[in-house]
Amino acid sequence: MNIRPWKYEDILRISEIEKECFPREPWSFGMLASSFGNENFSGVVAEDGGEIIGYGGFTAAQDTADIDNIAVAEDFRGSGVATAVLSELFKKAKQRGVEKLFLEVRVSNYAAMSLYLKCGFKGVYARSRYYPDGEDCLVMVKEL
Repeated sequence: MNIRPWKYEDILRISEIEKECFPREPWSFGMLASSFGNENFSGVVAEDGGEIIGYGGFTAAQDTADIDNIAVAEDFRGSGVATAVLSELFKKAKQRGVEKLFLEVRVSNYAAMSLYLKCGFKGVYARSRYYPDGEDCLVMVKEL
């Protein structure tokens, strides 16, 4: 597996994985493309045999950042891809002077919460009815 910065040419495959992982509310190609053009955004992809199998990204604002997206293609889940992507995002965030990383996760997404806890995130508070379907989210933070 190879982790590298994402390029504009990667956005089509990233948007396909996005739709697979988040069918209720995926980021559109346009949303992903606009993130790429934001100087405060850093994104990485995981490749296996030249195929993009996962990705993640964050947007920094001074000493804090929000993880915007992290996703892994279904056939590669549970194989350490998300952990590797997060690890690379942590390195990139530290290089930018980020001290705290935040993220939001659906309260029903136990697999993601387990991953985030394993990677050092802690729950800080819940946001009621945060998602369009009315589900709550848990806000988590990791100190770098």
